Amino acid sequence: MDKILFDSKNHKFILLGFAESKEELGIPSNQYLIVHNNKGIILDPGGFGLFPILLSRILKYTKLNNIKAIILSHQDPDICGGLNIWLEMTNAKAYISKLWLRFIPHYDIKRTDQIYGIPDEGMDLEVDERLKLKIIPAHFLHSPGHVNVYDPVSKILFTGDIGAGLLPCSENKLFVEDFEEYVKCIDSFHKRYMASNEALRKWVKRVEKLDVDIIAPQHGYLFKGENVDKLLKYLYDLKCGVDLF
Repeated sequence: MDKILFDSKNHKFILLGFAESKEELGIPSNQYLIVHNNKGIILDPGGFGLFPILLSRILKYTKLNNIKAIILSHQDPDICGGLNIWLEMTNAKAYISKLWLRFIPHYDIKRTDQIYGIPDEGMDLEVDERLKLKIIPAHFLHSPGHVNVYDPVSKILFTGDIGAGLLPCSENKLFVEDFEEYVKCIDSFHKRYMASNEALRKWVKRVEKLDVDIIAPQHGYLFKGENVDKLLKYLYDLKCGVDLF
């Protein structure tokens, strides 16, 4: 299933895959594509087995040689496992926290010259003169080199593992409809995998400065409307990681 989350004349934000592919063994994940003036940016392309199905979906929106960038929220195999084939099949540059540059070759990647380190403070990625994606630090949530991506045109914030839900778990659909019911899908994961409440609060304060319509995590359902605020409040108050020792 692919779904357009935002569509204007020259800009789209697309959910490419929603944790339903039978080709993806292990942890089901969501993949996203931003298309701006025919230029494509992939967010967390996932494992090797997802390449054929994602390719067929991407070709509905842009050509393969129009993929200009791949942004990796962190180092896990459900994000980077298929990176090698994407770099072989496109001329895209891949971006990941500078902490993980030395680890990436372990994914059997030959074209390491196409991989660029994101500084700890984050960066702006210029797609063209009218669009800069904001790569935002989200350190220790759960990775010490975790990053998010904010698209100022669609007002969608891709949050990687923050807000991630373990499915199947509730009767919610693509978007969270009943946050209080959905908390059981995200609670245990966040308590175990997020490092501390201090790290969460720093992240929430940073996100509150943005104009966010949709929070799109790498696992589980998406958040919009009042559920964006409910998620931020939940995370701001959450004791997790070292707080629970």
